[in-house]
Amino acid sequence: MKIIQSPSVFAFSLDAVLLAKFVYVPIQKGNLVDLCTGNGVIPLLLSKRTKGKIIGVEIQEKIYDMAKRSVHYNGLDEQIEIIHGDIKDMPAQLGYSKFDVVTCNPPYFPTPSQDEINKNEHFAIARHEIYCTLEDVIRVSSQLLKQGGKAAFVHRPERLLDIVTLMRQYRLEPKRLRFVYPKAGREANTILIEGIKDGNAGLKILPPLIVYHDDNEYTKELKEILYGES
Repeated sequence: MKIIQSPSVFAFSLDAVLLAKFVYVPIQKGNLVDLCTGNGVIPLLLSKRTKGKIIGVEIQEKIYDMAKRSVHYNGLDEQIEIIHGDIKDMPAQLGYSKFDVVTCNPPYFPTPSQDEINKNEHFAIARHEIYCTLEDVIRVSSQLLKQGGKAAFVHRPERLLDIVTLMRQYRLEPKRLRFVYPKAGREANTILIEGIKDGNAGLKILPPLIVYHDDNEYTKELKEILYGES
């Protein structure tokens, strides 16, 4: 699989790969949408797990163009559509309650003061809540999902209570939660969470995911996720 990226504009991270592996997807059919899609890495990875139709939404034109070209290079134009637009406009544009799955690897950090913000506009938009807040992401996800549809997010542990509170506010009942640790014995630095629209209460805490051994080699599970190695 060929994925266009640039270290000066946008390069996907491990977080996106973990989310694409974590989320439930229907195998044979369905409608999926990835918000804040960046260079389209999550739709591209999901195309290996589902035959459903996938839409990626990206607000930055240069990165949107990278995503479109990546989809074309991989011969996936029939399955994946990339839209240049604001996620807040998507319910009206794509339709309310139309999707089976919504994913999002959103900006993690509240917008800082102007002198603190990253001077690289592309990095700043990807990392900080400049064009969309956490509440925007969760509200839009709920609006797009059918009843019983699933929304999955990757984020930082310090925002967990905000995420759970907002998910319940917008009728996305948290059902699966996994903490990701850089190494055994360290604090978690990433969370993966999935909810069901209008689902029943009942949250499963999945086993921890450890990224590296002490020798800085990937763990067996990470190798399986990244390379398909057993």
